[in-house]
Amino acid sequence: MAEPTPVSDRDFIQEVLESDTPVLVDFWADWCAPCKMVAPLIDELANEYDGKIKFTKVDVDDNPETAMKYGIRSIPTLLVFKGGSPIDQVVGAVPKAVIKKRLDEAL
Repeated sequence: MAEPTPVSDRDFIQEVLESDTPVLVDFWADWCAPCKMVAPLIDELANEYDGKIKFTKVDVDDNPETAMKYGIRSIPTLLVFKGGSPIDQVVGAVPKAVIKKRLDEAL
């Protein structure tokens, strides 16, 4: 079963920017109720897209540098990276179909 990989400020470049495949980054925090609503959807999608898209999570409280660098102002924010650059963004708790559509566009 594929699961999102926790990523920190220290390994963000290696895990996300240098990835050969598209990467979905879930910017979240433990205290965030909408983040907890989206988390199971992200887990399901990680399984569905296993091998095609890499799934990662960045805790904004523990990794403020990365969150600031990408202008994360509200959470959850999902950023899709391809070739080392963000190509799409989804803010807030949204239905699985919305996230799936953005991931399909990234492929």
